[in-house]
Amino acid sequence: MSLQAVTAGLKEKVGEDCGLGSVLKFDFGDDGFLTLDATQVPNVINNDDVEAQCTMVISLENFMAMAEGKLDGTSAFMTGKLKIQGDMGIAMKLGPILS
Repeated sequence: MSLQAVTAGLKEKVGEDCGLGSVLKFDFGDDGFLTLDATQVPNVINNDDVEAQCTMVISLENFMAMAEGKLDGTSAFMTGKLKIQGDMGIAMKLGPILS
C-alpha cells in the first residue's frame, strides 16, 4: 500500500476531530512521513515533515500490519519495530482512535 493510500485511510478514520489535541508524526523512513495535527479542528493530515510532540518511527509495512490488527503495538514497540520519540502518552492515546 502506498503512502497516499495510508494518508487517505487515516483521514477517513480520524474524521474532523480525533480529540488527540497534539501533533503526531509517523516517520516511515524512505517511504516518507504522515502527520496528524490535532491541535486544530478540523484536524490536518498531510505528508509534511514537521516538528511534532510525538514521532512514531515504523516501517510502512509494519504500520499497515498494525492498522489491520496483525501486529500489536506493544509487541512492535518491545521488539524494536516501533520506536517512539517524544511524548509517549500521545502514542498511547492513539490506539482507541485508530481502532
